[in-house]
Amino acid sequence: MEDDEGGRTPRRRPRTTWELQEQIRATRSDIVGQVRATRLQFDQANARITARTGRNLVVAIGLGLVLGAALLVSLIVAKQLFLIVAVVLVGFGAFELAGALRHAGIRVPRAGSATAGVLAQPVAFFAMSPGPDGAPVLPAGWLLAVLGAVVLAVAWRIAEEAQAATPRRPLVRDLLTTAFVQLYVTGLGSCAAVLTAQAGGQWWTLSFVAVVVATDLFAYVSGLLFGKHPMAPRISPKKTWEGFAGSAIMAIVVASVLAPLLLGEPIWFGPIFGVVVLLCGTLGDLGESMIKRDIGVKDISGLLPGHGGFLDRIDSVLPSGAAALLLLFLAR
Repeated sequence: MEDDEGGRTPRRRPRTTWELQEQIRATRSDIVGQVRATRLQFDQANARITARTGRNLVVAIGLGLVLGAALLVSLIVAKQLFLIVAVVLVGFGAFELAGALRHAGIRVPRAGSATAGVLAQPVAFFAMSPGPDGAPVLPAGWLLAVLGAVVLAVAWRIAEEAQAATPRRPLVRDLLTTAFVQLYVTGLGSCAAVLTAQAGGQWWTLSFVAVVVATDLFAYVSGLLFGKHPMAPRISPKKTWEGFAGSAIMAIVVASVLAPLLLGEPIWFGPIFGVVVLLCGTLGDLGESMIKRDIGVKDISGLLPGHGGFLDRIDSVLPSGAAALLLLFLAR
């Protein structure tokens, strides 16, 4: 082999196994360092977002996608499947609220509240009988289901008291609050079941939920980027007027698209639908925040990481479903 003076480049000495291993270790160390640095930056950004909004963004988005997919499949494939979603959400919501109220010294039966809420959903759904020419109907069976849920939960609480070694006073407050839980969670929640059971009702349910999700998302983003003026600082300090403005714009846009596309209504119906759902959803959100403030809890429960509890996720949906049902009757 000639050297450099002979015009040829000398061959490189083959690397030993030890040198190759060292290079692999160095490369792996660099990759691990970069991944850790990226992860640290992401965690810091997520921590800042969590501190400002009160949610773990990554977990919240992931869980939200799972819940949204379940709802979407249930409404598109066969609307009877929506009953599974309704039973889970209402059952857990009633159970969570009954448990959270114990922080305020109010004893509402958790199992009894959940049982009453679960039983009312299929009754409300299957009590439907189609009206003439597909006209919407308000089944008497639905009202009886809600009333029955109230009676069952109250009777459950009385039975608990009868078996207690030490009588509880005042029992009247427990009974009234037990009835309130059923009217709030079961009564409003079953509106979505009644709405879905109507002719073409699954599209109305899908539309109002889409508006709720869109407004919630854009209130979150707008508030995060521009929020400076709290809407109700004593009730929910993280909600801002800037976030509400962003959600209002998105509610009108989404509802205006869905009105002729899914609801079979003229485009002018869209803004009305969007604004009504927005207002009811916002009131529902603030109402649940007031309940949590009064009983002294941050979240109704911790069953859904990044979201709090089931009731924390459907607080806007409950009154919005009732509003959508009313709009269906007015439109037809």
